[in-house]
Amino acid sequence: MRSFEVIDSHVLVIGSGGAGVRAAIEASFSGDTVMVSKTIAGKGGCTTMAEGGYNAVLRETDSCEDHFLDTLKGGAYLNDRELARILVNDAPGRIADLLCWGAVFDVTGECEVAQRPFGGQRFPRTCYAGDRTGHEMMMTLLDRLASTDVEVFNEIAIIDLLKDGDSVAGAVGLDEKGEIVIFRSDATVLATGGGSRIYDISTNSSSGTGDGFALGYRAGAELIDMEQVQFHPTGAVYPYDARGRLVTEAVRGEGGLLKNIEGERFMERYDPERMELSTRDVVARSIATEILEGRGTKNGGVYLDVTHLPRHQVETRLPVMLEQFLKFGVDIRDEPMEVAPTAHHIMGGLRISSGGETSVPGLYACGEVTGGVHGANRLGGNALADTQVFGRRAGESAGKARKRSISLDEGQIDLQERRLAAFYAGEVNPATVARSLQTAMWEGAGIFRTGSELEKTLEMINHLSTLNLKAANRCNLIECCTVQNMLTTASLVVRGAILRKESRGAHVRKDVTQAWDASNSPYRHTFLSLCDEGIETGVWE
Repeated sequence: MRSFEVIDSHVLVIGSGGAGVRAAIEASFSGDTVMVSKTIAGKGGCTTMAEGGYNAVLRETDSCEDHFLDTLKGGAYLNDRELARILVNDAPGRIADLLCWGAVFDVTGECEVAQRPFGGQRFPRTCYAGDRTGHEMMMTLLDRLASTDVEVFNEIAIIDLLKDGDSVAGAVGLDEKGEIVIFRSDATVLATGGGSRIYDISTNSSSGTGDGFALGYRAGAELIDMEQVQFHPTGAVYPYDARGRLVTEAVRGEGGLLKNIEGERFMERYDPERMELSTRDVVARSIATEILEGRGTKNGGVYLDVTHLPRHQVETRLPVMLEQFLKFGVDIRDEPMEVAPTAHHIMGGLRISSGGETSVPGLYACGEVTGGVHGANRLGGNALADTQVFGRRAGESAGKARKRSISLDEGQIDLQERRLAAFYAGEVNPATVARSLQTAMWEGAGIFRTGSELEKTLEMINHLSTLNLKAANRCNLIECCTVQNMLTTASLVVRGAILRKESRGAHVRKDVTQAWDASNSPYRHTFLSLCDEGIETGVWE
């Protein structure tokens, strides 16, 4: 075995979005902490792109019980009850941390944090900084991180986790030159974000390739509810290169109206009570139905209209949206946007405890790579709260892990070297495989699903997984590893979808007739691991 750079720490945090940075900050109180970013810390991932807001109970007229019930109903009652309660109970404290550290949120005339209405919630509890809330959070978190002793490694992609017996003991990474870097740690936190880049049209950044799901699965962790993929109702439909770019729910929260080509506010047909502020799964299916039934625009979307709002409101509450569409040649103050559903968020992921422990000793997780918090459909505004609530908890738990004497298993490093060497002898461009996968997932595992289409999609994934990916040079090795992760994550999503023979939240099976609704479903979590997979049954305790 060649000699490699070996970096030791008490806690290793993989991922540098909102959850990862919050975990690293918390872990730093307990010992040497290292954070590894596939991109540049704070620049990749979805937190910095998040526009809408952060849900927290801050008013006496609101309550954590109401937030909890809204979260359960929105999640089609598939949420892990304990995790959902922790989310709503801890969220106010974690936004208080951000404010204490200097975050600037919009405020009311009474100098209280302003809150806007979001879909599926009975109270306006979404705190915001215009429509750049995630960016404000990330800048605040990075400033706080800079005041700690956390050592940050940028542009290193983790390609696998290291094991010491049954426990995770660090990770193997590749730097931007394709050189191996070894990280050894007493505790490892996965905060790698989502994976909706496995679909053709996605809101995720280029780093949203499902790496953490695949890393955890290969290390033996159990994942739950991977079939629950949220399609955000409103993604841009043109120009072509902008397809799927997020059009924040804040647009509808500020009073934006959805209309079809006939000028009809069609949400009255699907949810007359909540209209545009229905839950994301309902709105996405409604838009998709309008388009499929011929009432969409020539660009394959529907209209999202804010022209009736005061120009000042659009300019101050939705400045990013205004700027974005002006670049497309559309002034949203005077003409409607065209939008359609886009793959956005995976609600499933690694099964975790209240402290972020996974089913594998030494491995912790937080943020979108975890499952259970959001159930079968995430409420807009709950994700940013999730990053801070469970980022802190995972970092604290990892920090308390016992210190170990970890020996470097040369066999595991040799295995990775052989894996990388095989790419040089490969035959297929990984970009070609990725495109084929994305098309197959969009067509066969999208908003509406059937068993036969899912089986066909899984066959395609299995076929693509047999192809020998080719790296032209060392710098292409990361791309090959990433595509392998995408294939693993896609397989998990489709296998979960095949297991769940019901329509629930974001998962809709057109070929299943059921005599129950979400509140009394006989099914609970789907689960997948190296040693077992299936679906839980029975009522919640």
